[in-house]
Parts: sequence; structure tokens; C-alpha cells
Amino acid sequence: MSVIKDFSVKRILINNLHKVKLSTNAQSVKTIGLIVDQSSFLETKKLIDVIVKNGVSRDALSVIVFNGKKGTSDNFPTIKQADLKWNGELDGIIANEFLNKNFDLLISYYVQDNALLLATTFHSKAILKVGFAAIDERFNDLIIKCEPSDHAIFIQEVFKYLKILNKI
Repeated sequence: MSVIKDFSVKRILINNLHKVKLSTNAQSVKTIGLIVDQSSFLETKKLIDVIVKNGVSRDALSVIVFNGKKGTSDNFPTIKQADLKWNGELDGIIANEFLNKNFDLLISYYVQDNALLLATTFHSKAILKVGFAAIDERFNDLIIKCEPSDHAIFIQEVFKYLKILNKI
């Protein structure tokens, strides 16, 4: 049943991608949302440290993780498959708290084509969305091509492009 739900949600999200409006907001990046798939990347704390070293305050950073298991992960708020409804909407206190925040930048740190992670990225109110090339390019505004294990290179590239776009 989970496979059918996953397929159905992905199809709904892809069919609704044309409704996404591109932002032309020129403000600088002050708040960052970070979605991490800990089922394939376990170094969330190191990833956060690299972001902080680039001048972002820890208070300006909100993190949500998915680990494919029940419970929390490394004391980070965790989303789970049960938070995903059949229509592609997210339901759950943690998911809704994250989605109700207006981020200047959303970093989608996952390469698995997971409906829950795609829905979280899709429904985020972020002005600018960044992710990996392995994910459908319509979900993100800026796409970085590298391996998830190269988190320092990924963040370096993100901040390089933010400088080019005059966002920092």
C-alpha cells in the first residue's frame, strides 16, 4: 500500500508543479530551512556546522529530518511517512511547524526520490529552494550536482551562488 501511496503523491506533486510561482524577491538570506534524509546521510551535525561557518546563525537555521524509522534522530525534529496524506498534503505537528515558517532559503539535502521529502520541499514557503541534481529539477530553484557525502562542497557551492545572486 505504501508504494501505491508514494506513486500517487509523486504524481499529484508533479502535476501541481506548474502552479509554483518563481520569486523575484531581492532580499538577502537571513533564515534557512534544512530538510535532511538521514536514511542516506548521517552527518547532519557536520552539515549544520559547515552552514554556520559560512556566517549563518544557528538561531536562523531550522532543521527537519527524515530517517525512515520511528522516533527522533539526533535530537532533530523528525517527519515520518504517517505525516503524508494521500493527496500530497502534510499532516503532523512537526511537519506543519516547519512548513508554516517563511524561509529565505530552503536546502533540500536528499537524493532519494521520496514522496514525503518531495512534498515537504514542494509545500515549503521558502523564497529560494536549493537541492541536488538527482531530484526533479522543478522542485528546486538552484540545483547542485555533487554527492551527498560531499556536504562541505555542496554548501560551498550554495554560498557561492548566493553571493552571485546578491543574496548574502
